[in-house]
Amino acid sequence: MNRFATFAAAGLTVFAAAITLAPPTVAGQSYRPVTDERLESPEPENWLSYRGTYNGWGYSPLDEIDVSNVRDLKPVWAFSTNTTGGHESPPVVNDGVMFITTPGNLLYALDAETGDLLWRYRHNLPQGRIAFHDTNRGVALFGDKVYMATLDARVVALDARTGDVVWDTPVADNSAGYYMTMAPLAARGKVMVGVSGGELGIRGFVVALDTETGEEVWRTFTVPAPGEPGNDTWPEGAWRTGGAAVWLTGHFDPDLGLTYWGTGNPGPWIGDQRPGDNLYTNSVIALAIETGELVTHHQYHWNGSWDWDEVSTPLLIDVERDGRTIPGLVHPGRNGYLWLLERSAENIRYVDAQPFVRQNVFTSLDPETGRPTYDEDRKPGTGKPADFCPSLWGGKDWPPAAYNPTTGLLYIPANENLCGSSVGVEVEYQAGRSFTGASTGMSVAPGADHIGELQAWDMNTGQRVWTQEFDSQNWGPVLTTGGGLVFAGGTSDRYFRAFDARTGEILWQQRTNSGIIGVPSTYMVDGVQYVAIQSGWGVDAAAMGRRLDGLRDTNNFVPQGGVVWVFAIEN
Repeated sequence: MNRFATFAAAGLTVFAAAITLAPPTVAGQSYRPVTDERLESPEPENWLSYRGTYNGWGYSPLDEIDVSNVRDLKPVWAFSTNTTGGHESPPVVNDGVMFITTPGNLLYALDAETGDLLWRYRHNLPQGRIAFHDTNRGVALFGDKVYMATLDARVVALDARTGDVVWDTPVADNSAGYYMTMAPLAARGKVMVGVSGGELGIRGFVVALDTETGEEVWRTFTVPAPGEPGNDTWPEGAWRTGGAAVWLTGHFDPDLGLTYWGTGNPGPWIGDQRPGDNLYTNSVIALAIETGELVTHHQYHWNGSWDWDEVSTPLLIDVERDGRTIPGLVHPGRNGYLWLLERSAENIRYVDAQPFVRQNVFTSLDPETGRPTYDEDRKPGTGKPADFCPSLWGGKDWPPAAYNPTTGLLYIPANENLCGSSVGVEVEYQAGRSFTGASTGMSVAPGADHIGELQAWDMNTGQRVWTQEFDSQNWGPVLTTGGGLVFAGGTSDRYFRAFDARTGEILWQQRTNSGIIGVPSTYMVDGVQYVAIQSGWGVDAAAMGRRLDGLRDTNNFVPQGGVVWVFAIEN
């Protein structure tokens, strides 16, 4: 059944704008607006946001597909995006309507049951735009609108029923290196986004826009200006080009009224070119949702010199330690450490951290603050090369981990046995030009028999429970379900897999057209559970693959092209 009825003249509309459609009808009901109440407690049959819920778990309680029948999972429909490059967006679903985005800022609305195209929109990107990562990580829903951040640093609000543009607001100057790849976060009448471009000498920020009008409500910079707390951690003037990009969607604690965001590394990349701690780079920051006030933060590592962006937002998980419940922030870091922090209305407190992959830079962590000390021989400088582990892509890059409350386990897509090298070079800031000031390399640890891993950790005990190993790198975002399953792709063999959430056993796999770096989701229509994923290799996963081929004398060809795959068990 089509979710929307199409006007006869719709097909005349060119791709540069949305195809005009009539209001949708879903199972006899109109498309329901997405409210705060629904986002805070979403229905199991829907997937209303980037990670399904504000806490970032990537978990669905749906259990029609479980460990006993997942072997019967079959593709039921597929949809080609007609686009190459890295497809990283999750299928977001409200009342049987699926929204996906692609590289180049295309947005599709599809019938989630049949795959029929309902409408499509293509953002009119300017020629000569500046974006080192030509991708998009999805949409936010709020009210009757769908929101997308763009490569030319704008936020677009569309009518979810028709695809018509409601408002289009610029938030930064793309010619200066600002662009956006993240899925927005929508809450309390605001749509929030952060800026990419940390490799271009930008000054990072999070901005909140009014969901109805697109007018700016607040803006919080992640690098403090003179007179703001933390500015003294920068050399004079360096804050203007300090980086701390906010690449990925934040999470939200409705009880505390705080949103949490991960920040990237400083610019330029080599620490001796900007002495100091360089706040608030490589940190998690907590912002008051009503005002944008930076309430508190935790910096994972100071004076970053390894390109270890800590842009993944920690998962909000309650952890049992020493007989008490800790309202936790759990972060598998690019620096190779698994961090447990405690959140409150006023503070983020360090609890503990331990490496989950090979790490040779940190010599110790302060037991009270978690501040690391470094092996200076492993810290690159200007004209001073250094080798270090993990590699510049880290123990876990941007692909999100997941948490299953029924197993109590955290699932981490990791890359082990990779190390890096870097040496600093003098660099002068020019707007819109690379501002890394570093030459980088990668190596494979001697005797390594695998690279990619999917790890499961019990955060209550701080122990690893199981690990699945893969020959290739792993760039697979994770979904976990009430059916006792974990779904993930991420390997160069093009497989999408289902694992037993308790043991890690591979229970099912399906080869797709390309490699998978998209974020999986699951939903239900008319009593049938579906699992959805975008396949489409590219961006850093492909770049790491090329380096690995050079190091290992292999040739892992991964075809390009985006396809939405949807699976179900057919009765």
